[in-house]
Amino acid sequence: MAAIEIFIPFYGDPALFREAVRSVLAQDDDQWRLTVIDDCYPDEEPGRWMSSIDDDRITYVRNESNLGVSGTFQRCLDFATAPWLTIMGCDDRLLPNYVARVRAAIADNPDAAWIQPGVAVIDDQGRQYLPLPDRLKNYYRPTVEEPTRLGGEFLSRSLLRGNWTYFPSLCWKHEVIAAHGFRPEFEIVLDLSLQLDLIVDGHQLVLDPVPSFEYRRHTASVSSVGAGDGSRFVEEKALMLRSAATVDALGWRRAARAARWHLSSRLNAMTRVVGVIPARQWSSLAPLLQHVFTNRLPGGHEL
Repeated sequence: MAAIEIFIPFYGDPALFREAVRSVLAQDDDQWRLTVIDDCYPDEEPGRWMSSIDDDRITYVRNESNLGVSGTFQRCLDFATAPWLTIMGCDDRLLPNYVARVRAAIADNPDAAWIQPGVAVIDDQGRQYLPLPDRLKNYYRPTVEEPTRLGGEFLSRSLLRGNWTYFPSLCWKHEVIAAHGFRPEFEIVLDLSLQLDLIVDGHQLVLDPVPSFEYRRHTASVSSVGAGDGSRFVEEKALMLRSAATVDALGWRRAARAARWHLSSRLNAMTRVVGVIPARQWSSLAPLLQHVFTNRLPGGHEL
């Protein structure tokens, strides 16, 4: 079976970035290739450090200008040549068994479109912990004892109730993800949008319960910042509006109901309101309250 192609879009903490690269180098299974795409980070030292690594499986590319999240992710797809690829975060870490576990899941499920490995959550210092967002992910994630294929209305409803996947850990079938690409209107929920598109097209995910990836949860992440200023919830509302109509047309009534309610997303927004009011962040308050109490987007679009 072909090697797994791993991409690291880089714009962040150079020290954590080096940890990410070293975690790829430490894989038990050597059937991988690594491409780092530097999104024009102001300090060029990470690029010089990459050039010091003597391994012909590694490629370093620096964007001529900053393309942002969706633009750099799309560039990863443009560079991809292997049948399967992972786009990991530049502050996350692979456990040594990641490539081996993913390749085994692919071998057993060659018709699947993407793999969700087991994930451990770490903090800024690399210590395992389980904050509220990840406890909720554990609650919504289906319980399986071995790698299991999921799809159809069951998977659609499950993800619409609460997105329990970890985008940087996912390994994707290249031909499938390339045919869809990332929607440019999304910066934060682009992963959930893509997964829902794949499910509607009849593709299936393999859920592996064995941990092989470490996801770093910290307040400086794009998703956390987006949640603080309300922009995340504007995107989530737009995605839920579209998804409710799409799955309803397929006759997936329970999935459509989950999209219309999007209860976990509303509860998340409510917890942000509690912090926004004492901080007097009034510009963030309106989109948060709109997300909690209405099914409207800014401009009046309704479900």
